[in-house]
Amino acid sequence: MNTYTPWKPTLADQLICAWNAVRYAVTEPVKLWRARRQFERTYQKTSDLPLVSIMMPTFKRGQLLEERTIPSILAQTHQNFEVIIVGDRTLDDTEARIARLGDPRFRFFHLPEVTNLPTDPKRRWFIGGAVPRNKGLELARGEWIADSGVGAIDVSWWGPDSNVNEVIPTLMDVMAAHDIHVTFYVEPYTEHHAENYARDLLYLIKNYGDRRHWDCFLLHEHADGTVGPVFKSFRTILVPTGTDCHGVTSPVADYATDDVWRRQTDAIRELLRGDFDRLTLLADSSHVDRTRAGGFDGIALFDNYVAPDIWRLHAENCTSRNLVFSFQVNPGFDSIVWPQTEPDSCYVPPAFAPGGGVYDWTRASERAAAESASRSRIADSFNTTVGLQTSPSLANVKQGFFLVYINSFNEWHEGHQFEPMKNRADLTDAERALGYHNADAGSYRLDTLRGLIQDLFDR
Repeated sequence: MNTYTPWKPTLADQLICAWNAVRYAVTEPVKLWRARRQFERTYQKTSDLPLVSIMMPTFKRGQLLEERTIPSILAQTHQNFEVIIVGDRTLDDTEARIARLGDPRFRFFHLPEVTNLPTDPKRRWFIGGAVPRNKGLELARGEWIADSGVGAIDVSWWGPDSNVNEVIPTLMDVMAAHDIHVTFYVEPYTEHHAENYARDLLYLIKNYGDRRHWDCFLLHEHADGTVGPVFKSFRTILVPTGTDCHGVTSPVADYATDDVWRRQTDAIRELLRGDFDRLTLLADSSHVDRTRAGGFDGIALFDNYVAPDIWRLHAENCTSRNLVFSFQVNPGFDSIVWPQTEPDSCYVPPAFAPGGGVYDWTRASERAAAESASRSRIADSFNTTVGLQTSPSLANVKQGFFLVYINSFNEWHEGHQFEPMKNRADLTDAERALGYHNADAGSYRLDTLRGLIQDLFDR
């Protein structure tokens, strides 16, 4: 049973928010001034020691380090750093590649024995590169320590009573340890999710922002320097009824009017008015007029069947309504066919995207063709969303907003990727029986994305 009830701010909530607004308005500028004065004096000091130590555990990734990671570090504006690369019994030519740099700021340390990890994949995921990172900490000489890693993950959140919510604290512990931020994608976990919207966001902010002292909750920075959380939601702007394949029209159970959404978006903005420079709320909808009427700041489409060649139209529609937009990088759509359906079911197997092709997964040439189509969609979606979000004529540049979502490449049930994403030859009999038809090279989607990101930085 869902124990969540519709909510509206109480007088106490409003008083607390008003008090915080006044308190922060007085104390935060003073704290900022003192911090700037303190660190200005610190940074002016000259020393033979580096200011920043960058730790980088590695395992047989010498070529990747030399061609992508190291050039990215060297491109930083601050140059008083050291890079500690710890090889976890890496037996390739990583050490030789680092030596060829001839840069004393880059130090390589080789762990002679590979880290002893648990055999359970879930437990192994939590430990990861802990041992080489600890060695990096031991060797670090800088006043500040940075871990070289990715930016943020967007977690699908299914309400406070869900099993997903139970693992969020542990998930955030892991992300914080790897300098990865976390934001949330609010799912329609109940038919009344619209009425719970403000309460849900406040719950996430209080429990995973305030109580954790904002150790890894994503606060998105806009071009003008303003900072605040950003939330994306699914099934936000809906039609009131739907008609099935038998011609039967029924009400959409979780439909909510635009007025309902507006009351919720107004409520959460009022509650957080004194806490952040801004709050960015994105709806999974292409109905720009209703999105604006509901009080949202913009759209973030989830549907991989909405092809990149029509994204510009949506971006222009958003711009005309002063809304921002974010279109996700994605590999298209591919899934298994349900083995059994009811006789009167309206189920139709989803088409492969892009292109709608039908493939014989037993043939290597057919799998290669599907892989090529997916690579093409990844590149098309990446270049299109980046291009639109950096176009001076569109809303994102005008409002200083840039945020690229990457649709998970690891969601079997969604049809974007196969879990686990192994090479085809490594699939078990049980996985094959379920319909897994992985590509011959299981890493091709991430490899494609990695190359696109590097090309973007090299421009």
